[in-house]
Amino acid sequence: MQNILDAAIGFSLPHTLEGKTASYIPELSKVDARQLGVAVVDMDGKSWSSGDCHNVFTMQSISKVAALMLAIMDNGEQYVFSKVGMEPTGDPFNSIIKLETMKTAKPLNPMINAGAIAVDSLISGEGVEDKLNRLIGFVRKLCHNDKIWFNQDVYTSESTTGFRNRALANFMKDAGIIEGEVEAVLELYFKQCSIEVNALDIAMMGAVLAGDGKSPITGEVLIPKGIARLVKTFMVTCGMYDASGEFAVRVGLPSKSGVGGGIVAAVPGQMGIGVFGPALDSKGNSAGGIKILEYISKELDLSIF
Repeated sequence: MQNILDAAIGFSLPHTLEGKTASYIPELSKVDARQLGVAVVDMDGKSWSSGDCHNVFTMQSISKVAALMLAIMDNGEQYVFSKVGMEPTGDPFNSIIKLETMKTAKPLNPMINAGAIAVDSLISGEGVEDKLNRLIGFVRKLCHNDKIWFNQDVYTSESTTGFRNRALANFMKDAGIIEGEVEAVLELYFKQCSIEVNALDIAMMGAVLAGDGKSPITGEVLIPKGIARLVKTFMVTCGMYDASGEFAVRVGLPSKSGVGGGIVAAVPGQMGIGVFGPALDSKGNSAGGIKILEYISKELDLSIF
């Protein structure tokens, strides 16, 4: 495994030159775009890593996976999906067009920004601080890392420039989709996106999903099996934004990306994979990270299809 990961880094590093950091979030534009790391955790909790695997980055949209699981555990599947749909979208992750043109303003799925904001409004707690602490506590369990917290500078940067997300939230509030105060929901969402992890953390999260919700370290069931499987299905159909179809063909693994440069992948019954490469392609996915996953999937014949 170690030789494969080292080779994957070598193969993929030149592809970081094909992307650029998420400049629309000013704090993310300061990150070194040439970073690239990968980590793998198997079902026994054994790990391997290569490259910049210990460098921290913000989860961004990877956090949508954790928030969705927590919201379902809080409210039940039926209620959550009365507020957000289950269908893929061919539009960019921050698009507002479907909210405006569909019969109801219900977001198509929880992996796009509108859907994730709606999901955040469903997380239980007394105010933003309580909800955030519950969510971060859940992420810490999934990643087996009690030191995880959010990056204040990235949060401030996102909150200051998040005009499109505010438009999405206000539109949904007007349509009766958003519960609670819009600014409180957005504060939770921006802080959620700013949670800091490394590639090993999200590889552990991927391993929990690969094991249908069971921690590979403690054996504790962190997520009900049905919810873990539901989330993995969303990761296949919607996890890589409007590149999800091509990614399914080339990699074939349940995966979720974030514009911080991370991608979490789950190989059912085998392992979790975490990659980090902040140079993004035109769809908002890690250019080098996708190549790493393509390489590993091909070398180990991992596709679920």
